[in-house]
Amino acid sequence: MDEVMTVADAGGGNRALYGSSHPSQNLLPHNLPIFSAFLALALAQFLKIFCRYKEKRWDSKRMLSSGGMPSSHSATVTALALSVGLEEGAGAPAFAIALVLAFVVMFDASGVRLHAGRQAELLNQIVCEFPPEHPLSTVKPLRELLGHTPIQVVAGAILGCVVAYLMRSTS
Repeated sequence: MDEVMTVADAGGGNRALYGSSHPSQNLLPHNLPIFSAFLALALAQFLKIFCRYKEKRWDSKRMLSSGGMPSSHSATVTALALSVGLEEGAGAPAFAIALVLAFVVMFDASGVRLHAGRQAELLNQIVCEFPPEHPLSTVKPLRELLGHTPIQVVAGAILGCVVAYLMRSTS
């Protein structure tokens, strides 16, 4: 009556993470949308190093920052949405959610965040013109590269589509 059930007895163990016979328990190896999204994110961030070559040296800091070409946000949500659509079909509720999320993120990247970056640029210029004795003259500058131009958003979306399609065709 006082039996103790262990994770191994329950059929758990590492099977939920590394695969089992039941598809809903396969979190990592068979979740194509997650892999596609994170691969698109990593590729977009990596490509930023090469898309912004300045002063004849590579700027590796770009790999961990937001803004720039291509949009990693767009690549991520597009890869996620297309992977869900390819796996579950265009009529699936999960695809509708992923698609709406993708549009909201891409609109935000090229709208609100782009304009916030432009405002930061103007504020930084104003602060630079303050005399040295002004209390705000030593304030750390605001980050200016926050959002994306529409071309950067489209480039990220194309990258996301390519990643999702290639991941689907290789699985």
